[in-house]
Amino acid sequence: MNGAGVASAIYVGEVAHRRFTPRSHFLRYRIFQLVLDLDELEGLTRTLRLFGFNGRAVFSVRDRDHGHRRGQSIRGFVQEALTEAGIDLAHGRILMQTMPRVFGFVFNPITLYYCHAPDGRLAAMVYEVHNTFGQRHAYVATCGEADVGTIAQSCGKTFHVSPFMGMEMSYAFRIRPPTETVATIIRGLDLASGEAIIHASFTGVRRDLTDGQLARLLVTFPFMTLGVVAAIHLEAFKLALKGLRLRPAPPAPCAPVTVGSSTSGTV
Repeated sequence: MNGAGVASAIYVGEVAHRRFTPRSHFLRYRIFQLVLDLDELEGLTRTLRLFGFNGRAVFSVRDRDHGHRRGQSIRGFVQEALTEAGIDLAHGRILMQTMPRVFGFVFNPITLYYCHAPDGRLAAMVYEVHNTFGQRHAYVATCGEADVGTIAQSCGKTFHVSPFMGMEMSYAFRIRPPTETVATIIRGLDLASGEAIIHASFTGVRRDLTDGQLARLLVTFPFMTLGVVAAIHLEAFKLALKGLRLRPAPPAPCAPVTVGSSTSGTV
């Protein structure tokens, strides 16, 4: 926690994507993400001038940017996803790792939720994935007893994301929960061969969530969320130039949640 006793924080770092097949491709760029205790959102809105929850601010987070149903709160969405997976947190703490709106604009390829039991134990992870077609989907997996320091989980792919990738994949997640640093690593594996198709990561270093730090981010990353969307389309253009063909988009999955599993010691 920072000096004000707040668990929420800023993590500044680097995103990297490496594609292995059918063409090699690599990109890297700097971004920041917020890790927000859902129970602190209202208080952060009252104490910070540059951050807002469900309202206008330079940096903001809104319920409507997450979940599946209009009018549903972020916590309600996460609890519903956990219930679909047979997990009951009994109102334990939930930390949200996400990119905020910047000047009202946002696109989050993935938002992570660290879901704790009442005794403080990390009980489950929810991975909320957004695609550029305006669709969202949640992958949920419990945390095993061996998930200390690093979380290893896996899940079959059920949600279309990139028009250059098929659905015959599984995901391997390796997560280091936020402390002084945070790390998110996701590998897309070919179902037939088990070989890696893509490797994506975010690594960041903690900063206190204060108006001073937010002002510094505004200077360093003034149009970050717009830049993320621009980067997605630029990299898609580069992949097309390399000869990758577009895959037809399959229908969205009928179920809003896909349940994965802990794979401690195997990732």
